[in-house]
Amino acid sequence: MQTPYYLIDKSRLLPNLEKIATLREASGAKALLALKCFATWSVFDMMSEYMDGTTSSSLFEVKLGREKFPGETHAYSVAWADHEIDEVLASSDKVIFNTAAQLQRFEAVSRGHTRGLRVNPGVSTSSFDLADPARPFSRLGEHDPETIAPVLDQISGFMFHNNCENADFARFDAMLDRIEQRFGPLIRQMEWISLGGGIHFTGEGYPLDRLAERLKRFAGENEVQVYLEPGEAAITRSTTLEVTVLDTLHNGKNLAIVDSSIEAHMLDLLIYRESAKMLPNEGPEEWMICGKSCLAGDIFGEFRFPQPLKPGDRLSIDDAAGYTMVKKNWFNGVQMPAIAIRELDGTERLVRGFTYEDFAAALS
Repeated sequence: MQTPYYLIDKSRLLPNLEKIATLREASGAKALLALKCFATWSVFDMMSEYMDGTTSSSLFEVKLGREKFPGETHAYSVAWADHEIDEVLASSDKVIFNTAAQLQRFEAVSRGHTRGLRVNPGVSTSSFDLADPARPFSRLGEHDPETIAPVLDQISGFMFHNNCENADFARFDAMLDRIEQRFGPLIRQMEWISLGGGIHFTGEGYPLDRLAERLKRFAGENEVQVYLEPGEAAITRSTTLEVTVLDTLHNGKNLAIVDSSIEAHMLDLLIYRESAKMLPNEGPEEWMICGKSCLAGDIFGEFRFPQPLKPGDRLSIDDAAGYTMVKKNWFNGVQMPAIAIRELDGTERLVRGFTYEDFAAALS
């Protein structure tokens, strides 16, 4: 296949899904795929065998979840608009409001629908202010129990989303303790609680049994159904971005320009100033891998190779599923990567390509 393209490898996706299934079985918690992280529906048939449904951040994600992923469809947004609420309700099993004010605004139209409220516990694991839901002046959820109490009779559940790439079970456990201490009396009046995503429980060495026990205990003591909303945890290490070297030069360092762009195709890395991943990353040759857009900082990172790179060499950028395909863009008119799948038997198939017509159609 012509590069660039994202390659979703089902044999690498499967271990994540099996860990999710193990956790569901041991804890009683349900798992919803967070579409904000990964929404490539060509593998939803496989994922739905191991997960309970989807959770969303917008009307379009709600509709995609309902249309493409069997199971429950949870609808959350930072703010619902008047013109979209009817469609949101028609396409979801649960609707979660960000504030008590939004809940009140749409109380009449949503009456009879299963409703929830986002609660901000004031603590998180994010090391980036940009992504910290508990940052000062955060708009993400209600933080005051006194504001929540008057609307308890209108909802049956809460959503807490305060973890971000949290691979430390002890830290998760301590934060859940704090949530119970502060919001316990309110939680015990609910039927279900979503603990959101950002828990990296599919990572190597994570104590899955301890997490299962903690979730089961939380559910039992509070008499609630627990939901998790894995995004990265569901698809970590499952996908590569396949690229080709177009040119090389030396300007104090060895530079290789590839037929892709970190700004257009792996934007999250640029936003958080992180390097891409490439395995193996070893050898005597050190090269900076550069994108082909005009942005001076369009750099994937520096990696090591056994031999000098040359035009035509193929490279695989690892861990390229989360927050990539949902954020890809047409900056500079750079060719958007196609999407391909490697089946469990090793065969590869192209599921979507993008053309000039797609570029033109995205504009006006």
